[in-house]
Amino acid sequence: MLVSDFDFDLPPDSIALRPAEPRESARLLRVDGATLTDAHVGDIGDFLKAGDLLVVNDTRVLPVQLHGVRRRDGAETPIEATLIKSLEPTRWQAFVKPGRRVRPGDTLHFTSPENSTFSLQAETESKGEDGAYVLSFDCEPQDMIGNLQTVGAMPLPPYIRSKRREDEQDKSDYQTIFANEAGSVAAPTAGLHFTPSLLDQLQKKSVQVERVTLHVGAGTFLPVKVEDTKDHVMHAEFGVVTPETADRINAARRNGGRIVCVGTTSLRLIESACDDNGAIHPFAAETAIFITPGVRVRSCDLLLTNFHLPKSTLFMLVCALAGTDNMRAAYDHAIASGYRFFSYGDACLLTNTSRK
Repeated sequence: MLVSDFDFDLPPDSIALRPAEPRESARLLRVDGATLTDAHVGDIGDFLKAGDLLVVNDTRVLPVQLHGVRRRDGAETPIEATLIKSLEPTRWQAFVKPGRRVRPGDTLHFTSPENSTFSLQAETESKGEDGAYVLSFDCEPQDMIGNLQTVGAMPLPPYIRSKRREDEQDKSDYQTIFANEAGSVAAPTAGLHFTPSLLDQLQKKSVQVERVTLHVGAGTFLPVKVEDTKDHVMHAEFGVVTPETADRINAARRNGGRIVCVGTTSLRLIESACDDNGAIHPFAAETAIFITPGVRVRSCDLLLTNFHLPKSTLFMLVCALAGTDNMRAAYDHAIASGYRFFSYGDACLLTNTSRK
């Protein structure tokens, strides 16, 4: 399939720059085959029943957006870095801008606007063919995460950062209420819609919640640069499904409940842990699963997800799950109806038609 088959026109003002307040007031488009229903996330209980089970991603986003200077020959040049993968506690792959101003051997100094007296220093070790640098930070391994909390900001996606800079509000806005296991460089954004009151409402309806962990990596930021989907290589991300969680997901399905993935990260993880019969197995490994139309999704019955970028692997995934024609019609309706797109935007609840 051609990547251009998944293109569509999106008005720039459709991109959400802040989340809805309160979070569950975001709009929700129910997509059940060709049937579309307008609602709000707070109404999701109307589409669920007792015994259904939500699978949520409990990864925690690290504040890996760093601002600072490169010092060389007595001169300073402003730079910014986005850490994208931990190689060791104090060694990270990173995108650095402007890349032409940084070379191996340079020393970078990162500070926070709120705490300019503290500086986190890193040496540039190397630059890879993909443009990513390896940075070695001058601190004790056990202090690395705390130092990021001091100097770092939330790594907002480029389509938001091109319109505004990240700020303190994003430290809470860009974190789900499920966040527990630190390790992501982007939020599992479908989970951003949930609040304690919404979870309480679902619990009273006897809807279960199970947590899995997939640490979202750099691939979520990167465009698909090939012309044919078969030539695209996904970035691997580490995920965990515990034996206890796998057992409870399987039990819910055996008892007639539907498996509802909250976000494409949860779906990609349990699909990686799924066998041909739809049973979920324990999993603790990296996954680079790439789901495109023609691939049957065996692991879930419903998917709650945000509205995704044109020509993205995530739009391809929802087309595989719910049908390309259905999703094109849904996105046309969403755009015409003023739904808000991408990470801070509205959501849709999709029926998995690929299993039929």
